[in-house]
Amino acid sequence: MNKINCVKTVLKDNEAAIILSPTNRYYLTGIKSSDGVLFITKSEAVLYMDSRYYEMANKSKDAFDVVLLKNYIAQINEKLDTLNIKKTYIESDYISLFDFSSLQEKLNTELSESNIISETIKNARSVKNNIEIDNIIKAQEITDKTFEYILNEIKAGKTEKEIMLLMEYYSRSIGSECPAFDFIVVSGKNSSMPHGVPTDKKIEYGDFITMDFGATVNGYRSDMTRTVAIGKVTNEQKNIYNTVLLAQKEAIKEISAGKKCSLIDKTARDIISNEGFGDYFGHALGHSVGLDIHEDPVFSPRCEKTLKTGNIMTVEPGIYIQGKYGVRIEDMVIVTESGCTDITKSKKELIVL
Repeated sequence: MNKINCVKTVLKDNEAAIILSPTNRYYLTGIKSSDGVLFITKSEAVLYMDSRYYEMANKSKDAFDVVLLKNYIAQINEKLDTLNIKKTYIESDYISLFDFSSLQEKLNTELSESNIISETIKNARSVKNNIEIDNIIKAQEITDKTFEYILNEIKAGKTEKEIMLLMEYYSRSIGSECPAFDFIVVSGKNSSMPHGVPTDKKIEYGDFITMDFGATVNGYRSDMTRTVAIGKVTNEQKNIYNTVLLAQKEAIKEISAGKKCSLIDKTARDIISNEGFGDYFGHALGHSVGLDIHEDPVFSPRCEKTLKTGNIMTVEPGIYIQGKYGVRIEDMVIVTESGCTDITKSKKELIVL
């Protein structure tokens, strides 16, 4: 499938788009690079690549031409003049105001402030094709195996950092290109911080330990969270854990194409609020995952977008009590016409090690 067409369809004959984001370039062309420029008009696409990537890009080109990048402003201006391009769009959510102003001064075209290109690519990326879904499923399989492995390594006395490093090493050893994001491993009082950073704190008897982690396959990411207990749990810990688990399960039941994202969030949030923990669930219920770990749409009270078949979403309710502990449980699901498919296979009922 020619993904560049999603941009071409919104352009008129005298318009162009310049793609500078490495992630969007990769999505549209399949070429990974830290630098380069993709120039698109209604009738053609040119990928300007420097000498580090030129040979690789030339071998992989499909629905676009590849040109050696020398001075991209001069090269783009030549294209603009030759094709009589009157208006050019950029990725409004990627480029800074300074860079926009600089480009506006240098390019022989009207540089539009419209977000049409950003929104077009964002919407296209939100619906995954079969190849993308397969990559994410493979990444999640690595993540599930990593969780199974780490359950045998978690012991009181080991530090959060030690656990995190073991998880990252094992994940890479069985096929992950890189961590999907900086792994979160937090225990005891630290687990009340949803995005806490692993420290030298030693895991203690009676701790909750929350692990948020994921793998990467062909650039596509997975995302999963599990909270386990060490040695024992109190009745309060059990109650909080089971509340989060129920909220997650009920939200997953409500997911299907055509449903509003805000309503899925409300399903989980109402359960947590009805148990008296509404003030302790401060983040969104979930988000889309793909080439970036956080993509659109999102499960939040403010997101009125409707789900589409092919969206891959996380469902991750949590309760965090400052100074005590926190619990989060996160799965990834593929949205279908009649429901969703949960691709996270790890046990989510409370595990006490």
